[in-house]
Amino acid sequence: MSTLDMTNEEFVRMITKLVMEELSLRSLSIPIGVSNRHIHLDRADMDILFGKGSELTRIKDLKQPGQYASKEVVTLKGPKGQQENVRVLGPLRAQTQIEISTNDTYVLGVKAPIRESGKLEGTPGLEIIGPMGTVKKEQGLIVAARHIHMPPDIAKKIGAKNRDLVNVEVGGERGAILKNVLLRVSEKDALEIHLDMDEANAIGVKNGDGVRIIK
Repeated sequence: MSTLDMTNEEFVRMITKLVMEELSLRSLSIPIGVSNRHIHLDRADMDILFGKGSELTRIKDLKQPGQYASKEVVTLKGPKGQQENVRVLGPLRAQTQIEISTNDTYVLGVKAPIRESGKLEGTPGLEIIGPMGTVKKEQGLIVAARHIHMPPDIAKKIGAKNRDLVNVEVGGERGAILKNVLLRVSEKDALEIHLDMDEANAIGVKNGDGVRIIK
């Protein structure tokens, strides 16, 4: 229905809805979670790197329910160089995924695409070195696309849905607008935007700072 076909009452309702959505967006502060390079392992790679039947040792819970940083670390080795003490995040996953920043790609000598988590087809791999063994992956290396974890009730309040792309505004001395931020709406998620270390350093933010969605 076009605005020309609307009654005055319908037009007022539409405008009111748009205004309320905008006010909801302006009042919603989304906490920032800064992701350093890390790795998610599957069971097979865990067995090779840390020993058959080994388990991850939880040292810190992350904001997303059920996820945690473990004591275990690995070394990533690329054609050009390597990075040590790369943290393993738990729990174990169905497939191994390595998440680095663009700056890390220069150190390692690899070209990693910006991808949504789990979208690993056609990605490069590298060598993963653990205390008990080494794994050479053919794929699984990505620069994680910036994204927002959001519970359904908040998404409904602001008129958003899963897999929407939104823009967010960052305040502060190096304030910026970040475009094409993917919304991941799930009952299992806590409200948080994930940026990698390069992005956080570029705009001068840290864990716990806030952003807001803009249209």
